Amino acid sequence: MKDFNLKQYRVLVLFFCFVLYALNSSAQKIATSIDSVSIKIGQELTFKIEIEVDTSSLVVFPEGQTFLPLEMIESYQVDAVKTNDRFKLIKKYGLTQFDSGHYTIPQQKIVIGDYEFLTDSLKVEVRNIVVDTVKQGLYDIKPIISVEKSPSKWWLYTLIMLLILGVIGFLMYWFIWREKPLTNEEKVALLPPYDRAKLALQKLDNAGYLKNEEIKEYYSELTLIIRKYLNEKVYDHALESTTEELIGRLRLLKDGNQMDLEKDTIKNIETIFRRADLVKFAKSKPDPELAKLDRNTIDVEIDHVKESLPEPTEEELLADQRYQEELAEKKKKRKIIITVAAAITLLIVTYLGFSLHYGFAYVKDTIFGHESKELLEQKEWVTSEYGAPGITLTTPKVLERQNIELPEELKGKAQIIVFAYGEINDNINVVVTSSKFSSQPGPDGKTESKQIDLNQVAEESLSKFEKEGAQNLITKNEQFITPNGQEGLKTYGTGEFLIPNSDIHVKGNYVILGFSTENLLQQVVLLWKNDDVYADQIIERILSSVELIKLETEE
Repeated sequence: MKDFNLKQYRVLVLFFCFVLYALNSSAQKIATSIDSVSIKIGQELTFKIEIEVDTSSLVVFPEGQTFLPLEMIESYQVDAVKTNDRFKLIKKYGLTQFDSGHYTIPQQKIVIGDYEFLTDSLKVEVRNIVVDTVKQGLYDIKPIISVEKSPSKWWLYTLIMLLILGVIGFLMYWFIWREKPLTNEEKVALLPPYDRAKLALQKLDNAGYLKNEEIKEYYSELTLIIRKYLNEKVYDHALESTTEELIGRLRLLKDGNQMDLEKDTIKNIETIFRRADLVKFAKSKPDPELAKLDRNTIDVEIDHVKESLPEPTEEELLADQRYQEELAEKKKKRKIIITVAAAITLLIVTYLGFSLHYGFAYVKDTIFGHESKELLEQKEWVTSEYGAPGITLTTPKVLERQNIELPEELKGKAQIIVFAYGEINDNINVVVTSSKFSSQPGPDGKTESKQIDLNQVAEESLSKFEKEGAQNLITKNEQFITPNGQEGLKTYGTGEFLIPNSDIHVKGNYVILGFSTENLLQQVVLLWKNDDVYADQIIERILSSVELIKLETEE
């Protein structure tokens, strides 16, 4: 009996769980759909999830790359529509795939409250883009269209450079070459010794030494005035000589008839010098009126010394003139040296500053020039389509069409168009080739399309390199996919290439891109010198720009 009741209890529990699950499931309605079951390569497919929930439910939609093997390219915002006490939520995803085939969109997990739900899986077909090379006629290259270039700003850069040079030149003129106004000290220094002595006596009168009873300072300044005058005009050791030595020298000059000095003049100078010595060393303190009298005596005796000096000879005048010219020349040389040193210092500091910021090699190449760098930094690169059907790529310079002579066996069967920039001995060589073959009748009389083996084409290109003198070629192959989803073969590596008309080989890199459909072969060949960082960047930019023009036919 107890076993029977236990079984009934279990059945009732299972029944209620089933009812609750059914009620919960019926409360949430989930539907998924896609806008198309078949898309072209790279076309966007819209995957839509619709959910009906009550207003209090929390819904978490799938995020991230949960749609593999399809790729989610965009997750759109959720749209919500309210009906009574329920919400209808619509979530859309943009999906795509770049390889053709049949794919299954996997089940997606949706969280509603505390419950998880899985959507249905859906199938989708990704189709190839059909290119009909049989119906597509052989057309010549489109004519060149001249495009007006945007205005250059060279004048602005020139103006800025001239402004900087003008500021530097003005600063050098102002601080180095400009004749600066003379200070009072400089003006006094340019006066003749006699005028300087007279001016010094006037300043002594206004100094206020006697008024402040500074007798020692007064006599020190008074004797220094006449010593300076005698030092410049009579005896060039007058400043450091003692009173006895200086007076003895004056008497010697008088006795030697080199100066026509009066004995009273020498006597007066000696008296004042000895009184000054007593004031400075014996702390004597003469009366201020006597000090004024000594000042007037020195004033008169300076005149007597001036009158006793012989007139300068012509040779002395010429020597003084040469001395002044030498001083002016030294001053000019000093200015030139300072200017050159300042300019060199400015250049070195500027070079080091730019080198630390941009790199020493970059600054060196900017100053002395580098062909690849100039190409890389060219403001306007050229994006153009070459051939028909064409290859679009971006290059520093436009590729020019080359005139080639077809072999007799290919005339009437193929059309080959070649565009190129540079040569094998230049820093960069770019060649684009578009070869289109006419369909030929087979043994049964039906038209057959020409099948092109890209690996064989790459081998032929490498053989052509070797015929032109290339050696030590290292080769690698890998798949190449353009930004618009076109697949091709990339053959790349390094080698030593022969410069035409010489025996010199240079190390370089190469890339051969090959694309083919029925009756059509398209190639891009890139050659550039080894260890050229600017050329590496140019090639990388060119490769990232390669696209094939898609030709679609109506289904």
